[in-house]
Amino acid sequence: MIAGPATPAANPRKTTTIRKLGPVDATVLSGAVAAIPESVWHAENAAKPNKFDALDDTRHIVFRFIDGPRDWRRAHDRPAWPGWRSTLEPVLAQAVAPYGYARGVFPRVMLAKMPPGGVIHQHIDANPAAKWPHKIHIPLFTNPGVTCFFGGEQHHFPVGEAVEVNNLGPHWVRNTGPNDRIHLVFEYYDADQPDPPWLEPFLRSGGVR
Repeated sequence: MIAGPATPAANPRKTTTIRKLGPVDATVLSGAVAAIPESVWHAENAAKPNKFDALDDTRHIVFRFIDGPRDWRRAHDRPAWPGWRSTLEPVLAQAVAPYGYARGVFPRVMLAKMPPGGVIHQHIDANPAAKWPHKIHIPLFTNPGVTCFFGGEQHHFPVGEAVEVNNLGPHWVRNTGPNDRIHLVFEYYDADQPDPPWLEPFLRSGGVR
């Protein structure tokens, strides 16, 4: 009997709970996000590549995204990226400074807008491309009724505080408050970190687990 590739293992650098990365100055970004017309939210959400049932009514504007669900190293700019790049990059750089990576990469970058009464149902980010990058949130708009569950505990993340979350364990979000909750959500990894030994055999096998 020939053994198949090993089950993809998580990056040992990823948090298993949450990791607070500290405050960032997102004032300019928040102002630009507040000015986005509803028509743009509607159009961008309709064209987004991350259409999952667990996201329910949460809408997204996706700036960068992976080419496929098996490999985080292959990603592309979405149409919205060029117009937002100069506003997003300073915020992204501040948030990831604590990692100290000389060649950090952002395979997925997006805005997530959850309406009052909205919910992201409990799920895990199961695709192999989610197992290696850090998953980071920066709240731009929130309210006291926004609660999320990561790493076995409930949390409320304040505006302007970057935090890495455990996306590989069960997690959910609820907005019981009166206002939209909008987060900048992105992934980040170290291009100089050696690829995990399971990656190439996994890709050669067609990614079948």
